[in-house]
Amino acid sequence: MLKLFEVLARIDDEEECRALFEDLCTYAEIEKMEQRIACAQMLLDGETYNSIIEKTDISSATLSRVSRCIRHGSGGYSRVLAGLREEDDKC
Repeated sequence: MLKLFEVLARIDDEEECRALFEDLCTYAEIEKMEQRIACAQMLLDGETYNSIIEKTDISSATLSRVSRCIRHGSGGYSRVLAGLREEDDKC
């Protein structure tokens, strides 16, 4: 698994990242990951479960898992999404 993280850490731009994920994952897998990230952002913004499910059609089980990761996980969602927000605020 370390090789995967090494490869991801060396990606320099969005297009390179997109190309790798398109080769590595199915369209459905990428779509599900995008959905989880969007839901994590909405949870961090204080939206309710019902609102998120209505907007994204994510299952309640998956949303619950994302929520648990935000509250009790390694902090990946919070750190990365906060970093993206800071970049967006600068633009």
